[in-house]
Amino acid sequence: MSGRVGDLSPKQAEALEQFRVRVQDILPQLPAQHDHFLLRWLRARNFNIQKSEAMLRKHLEFRRQMKVDTIITEWRPPEVIEKYLSGGMCGYDREGSPIWYDVIGPVDPKGLFLSASKQDFIKSKIRDCEMLQKECNLQSERLGKNVESITMIYDVEGLGLKHLWKPAIETYGEILQMFEDNYPEGLKKLFVIKAPKIFPVAYNLVKHFLSEATRQKICILGANWQEVLLNHIDAEELPAIYGGKLTDPDGDPRCRNKINHVGPVPPSYYVRDHVKVDYEQSVTISRISSEQVDFEILFPGCVLRWQFASDGGDIGFGVFQKAKKGEWKKAAEMEEIVPSQRYNAHLVPEDGSLTCERPGVYVLRFDNTYSIFQAKRISYSVEVLLPDHLQPAQNNGKSGDHVEVECDSQL
Repeated sequence: MSGRVGDLSPKQAEALEQFRVRVQDILPQLPAQHDHFLLRWLRARNFNIQKSEAMLRKHLEFRRQMKVDTIITEWRPPEVIEKYLSGGMCGYDREGSPIWYDVIGPVDPKGLFLSASKQDFIKSKIRDCEMLQKECNLQSERLGKNVESITMIYDVEGLGLKHLWKPAIETYGEILQMFEDNYPEGLKKLFVIKAPKIFPVAYNLVKHFLSEATRQKICILGANWQEVLLNHIDAEELPAIYGGKLTDPDGDPRCRNKINHVGPVPPSYYVRDHVKVDYEQSVTISRISSEQVDFEILFPGCVLRWQFASDGGDIGFGVFQKAKKGEWKKAAEMEEIVPSQRYNAHLVPEDGSLTCERPGVYVLRFDNTYSIFQAKRISYSVEVLLPDHLQPAQNNGKSGDHVEVECDSQL
């Protein structure tokens, strides 16, 4: 049994009845009271009544704290988020569910975070969720059947190292967790299209925020993505840029009236020069000295991600490769991967990342050899990010291929 209205086992029907009794005191404060709504919380917790009740009561507190009931009418995101955060609702799938698009590649994560607060991003996504839920309710009335979930399309063409910036990934994780906790069963299917080589690394960073049920709804498409989308969405409801026939009134195939396509955030929006970071390590580098940190990369396609700040003046930084871990070599004796240069990390913290195309020992080298008088204290964090396919086997272990997952062609 699916656990939906009209398809309940006797145990599920009994659980629904008991659940309604247990949450009777808060029903008037919730956005809906019908069985369809209550069953979403029960399905999210496998019909465990106690866990479902705890989840729903926590959600009610979330609605109070975030003022969710008035977030559409009484709150607007900052202008920079409205203009430079991509995405939008456009069209309906073959079952009448709203479709939400995210166009990831052109997004400027660092520019956005230097221009708005993390709370603004979270609230803007809550607002999107509420608008989508409202549209589902309208569709239920229009079609005379229950519509409670959405289809999502993630266009990840152009996904790159800039999108793996740690503060952005951490906030995105919080948003995913918020969605899981407060909008259960709100996702029908998520299609990922145009996935580049780095996508498995990005997915591996966020997948632990998703429940197993949500992961099962993610469909990562290969070269036939247009064909698959058209199996789920009528051509008249799919933007022309994605293989359909839908355009804006002026003929724009990207449907910019509904889907926000963005670019880099102009520095005029910046309200800070950096985002606060908690560093994991620190070291003092004497004058006319350098410090090397080794990382052994066993598989191609891994990503090295670093952040650092200096105290006492600027610092040189570069990434090199050598044959053996633990052996000290001069910079001239190693292969230079990221050219060494001096950074004003005492004024603005630095961060960066590198896709390791080859296995080997990668050396992050902090250079103070040019400083005759001044020692420098360096605070830094470094991570090795693994592609998703290094955990469950995918793609025959080839990190350079697009990720392809079979997807049913019918809704």
